Amino acid sequence: MSQTHETTIPTVTLNNGVEIPQLGFGVFQVPPEETQRIVEDALEAGYRHIDTAAAYRNEAGVGAAIAASGVPREEIFITTKLRNGEQGAAHEAFQNSRRALGVDYVDLYLIHWPVPSQGLFTQAWKAMEQIYANSQVRAIGVSNFLEDHLDTLIPAAEVVPAVNQVEIHPTFQQQELAAKCRSLGIAVEAYSPLGQGADLNASAVKSLAAKYGASPAQVVLAWHLAQGTIVIPKSAHSERMRENLGAVALSLTPAEITEISALESGARGGSDPAVAAFSQM
Repeated sequence: MSQTHETTIPTVTLNNGVEIPQLGFGVFQVPPEETQRIVEDALEAGYRHIDTAAAYRNEAGVGAAIAASGVPREEIFITTKLRNGEQGAAHEAFQNSRRALGVDYVDLYLIHWPVPSQGLFTQAWKAMEQIYANSQVRAIGVSNFLEDHLDTLIPAAEVVPAVNQVEIHPTFQQQELAAKCRSLGIAVEAYSPLGQGADLNASAVKSLAAKYGASPAQVVLAWHLAQGTIVIPKSAHSERMRENLGAVALSLTPAEITEISALESGARGGSDPAVAAFSQM
């Protein structure tokens, strides 16, 4: 369990025994010039899991915040990701990310998107397996991989991905994909966990927030946590950061979890991994 100033963040044990804080902090779309300040605020609030990516162009700010925070490196779980345009050069890309972060090792390294049109994600995975074997990363995984991408990767892999980070929120749950991941021993991690804020306006969410004296975001995050999903909300505001952490103290009943799950609409908010082909360069 990871201790914070205000609460205890539960952990999920990955398929290789590594523990990841279940509630982390994402820095997608955080401007590079603001990243250090915002991540320092997150660490001060109590977060110990920071999720970045080479494509976000803010790894250096994350690293600067960690160095300035005074929190021991081993107490912070760092995730970063391989850019789509570098799937053929994963070794070099990883080293560039590690140097930008200013760390000797990364806790979790993910293939950011499968980009099936490139046909390179299995090659990238083999390179990541070598990085993992050399102990420069504690766990490796994927992001935005759909069922057929996993069906291609797993037979060719020596290491089963530890995590699949995908878009999940009450109105877009990807239940079949999540079930497949869990059946394979792959932990499910949700990005856009609040539906980019839209899901907070659902009447079921607002009524539960009123019932518990909680924020709508706390209710949705508690719904994720109750299902064993790793979740990485983001906020530039320290009060909201702390508020989101409070979700770990909120326990929903099975009926309430079912009520939120009934919000499923099948509406994806982000790009479709089946066809997404941007380079991120």
